[in-house]
Amino acid sequence: MNAHIYAFGSVCRGGVTYESDIDLLVVTQGLDKLFNPDLYSIYSYSRIAEIWKEGSPFAWHLSLEARMLYSPDSSDYLHELGTPTIYRSAARDCNKFLTLFADSATALRAGTNSPVFELSTIFLAVRNFATCYSLGVGTPDFSRHSALCIGVNSLSLSRDSFLTLERARLLCTRGIGDMISRDEVVSVVLELETIGDWMRTLILTAGKS
Repeated sequence: MNAHIYAFGSVCRGGVTYESDIDLLVVTQGLDKLFNPDLYSIYSYSRIAEIWKEGSPFAWHLSLEARMLYSPDSSDYLHELGTPTIYRSAARDCNKFLTLFADSATALRAGTNSPVFELSTIFLAVRNFATCYSLGVGTPDFSRHSALCIGVNSLSLSRDSFLTLERARLLCTRGIGDMISRDEVVSVVLELETIGDWMRTLILTAGKS
């Protein structure tokens, strides 16, 4: 088997919970039917080398947290790539996730027929925003709770609203958890302005990183 296999994510950082899955990366030469794309993130060697040169958040995530599970020849491909290029796209990426948040916030305020989907999208936007911001300022946090783990710049949101957003994400991606009630949706809507203000404030700092 000519491939390198790695674990990454919560299982490697010691943040496993009942809801956690195991993130697995396969680096291979080309299409390999041994690996189910529903279970593995599959990348070619050349594409991984490219994202290392781009200095993308995913490259930094793998560089800092991935652990090798299998090598065809005892080599560690990710380790041999060295340190990824410095991440310089924090402001651009944060703006992208602000736009994603704003679109879902607008839909929720308008009474969308798909509130769980929009709440899930907001959770994704908030988490990825915080990850990009934290990496841009030099203190990366790749956890799903990254928005709550960036010190004085953490998102100030009620615990219930944050848990509602997280639950919506699990419902959309894995189909597990209790459904979101109308009252819970309303509670989150009341705090959307807080989330938007937090994002817009941090973008000003991210742009200087």
